Amino acid sequence: MDIPTLRLGEFKIFWLNGGHFRLDGGTMFGAVPKVLWEKKCKADAGNTIPMCNDVLLVKTPEHTILIDTGIGNKLSSKLLSIFQVTSPWSVTDDLSTLGISREDIDMVLLTHCDFDHAGGIVMHNKQGEEELSFPNAVHYIQQKEWEDVEQPNRRAQSTYWPENFSLLKKEGKLKIITGDIDVCTGIKLRYTGGHTRGHQLVEMHSGGETLVHLGDLYPTHAHTNPLWIMAYDNFPLEVIDRKEEYFKYYQQQDSWFSFYHDPVVKACKLDKKGKCNLFHTAV
Repeated sequence: MDIPTLRLGEFKIFWLNGGHFRLDGGTMFGAVPKVLWEKKCKADAGNTIPMCNDVLLVKTPEHTILIDTGIGNKLSSKLLSIFQVTSPWSVTDDLSTLGISREDIDMVLLTHCDFDHAGGIVMHNKQGEEELSFPNAVHYIQQKEWEDVEQPNRRAQSTYWPENFSLLKKEGKLKIITGDIDVCTGIKLRYTGGHTRGHQLVEMHSGGETLVHLGDLYPTHAHTNPLWIMAYDNFPLEVIDRKEEYFKYYQQQDSWFSFYHDPVVKACKLDKKGKCNLFHTAV
C-alpha cells in the first residue's frame, strides 16, 4: 500500500508504519458503552479493535522530522503475542521507500513516552545490538515526562521501558524542554498534560495552513466527542478540558487534526459543531 501523504503548504507529511496491533475496545473508550463505540469501531470476539501506531514524517524545506517512533523492533515473541501485533514496525523501510535514510532524521518530537510511541527510539541492528534508530536526531521530551521516565510510578513502570531510552543521554541526543517552544520555522511543541503528566502536542503552520497532532488526547477520529476518552488516560478530566479547548481553538483556524492510532482516517477537519466534516484516509 502507498504511504499516506498530506501536503501542508511547503510541508509534506507522511504516515509511516510504526506497527499495527489490537487493543481491548473497552479500554480504548473508557466509560463509553460498547453499544455506542462499536458503531464506529467493530470489535472481534475477544472485544479487541484494530489499532495502528502511525509515525508522522514531516518534511520541511530545512528539516526532516519524526513525530513519535512506534513500537520498534525490540519486542519479544511473548510481547508480540500479548499485544497482538498484526504488522511489525517498518519505519526505517518506509523511509527508504521515500529515499530517506534514518541518519537523515534531525528531530524526533515525542508526544509522550509510552512504549507504543517511544519503542522505536532504540532499535536492534542486524547483529541484534541496540543502537539509536535515528542517530543524528535530537529527541524532544517534556521535563515532566522525562522525570517519569527516570522515576516511573507503578503505572508507568509497565509502559515506560528503560531499554527505549537507554542511549539518549549517552549519545547526547536528548533535549528536555519545559512548556511551549518553537523547534523550527512553522513547528511548535505545546505542553498539554492529560494523557500523561508530560504529554505534549505538535502544531504545524505552512503556507497559511495548519495541522495539529494531539497525540493520545485525540487517538482516533472516533474520539471526537470530548467525553470519549481512554481508560489509559492518567488525568481524564484534564483530557476532556484540553480537548474542548483545542478543538475550539484549532477549528477556528480550519486546522487539520492528525491521528496516530486510527487505522483508516489519517487526519480530519472539524466543523463548527465539533463534527468531523473532512477526512484524509489511508485509501
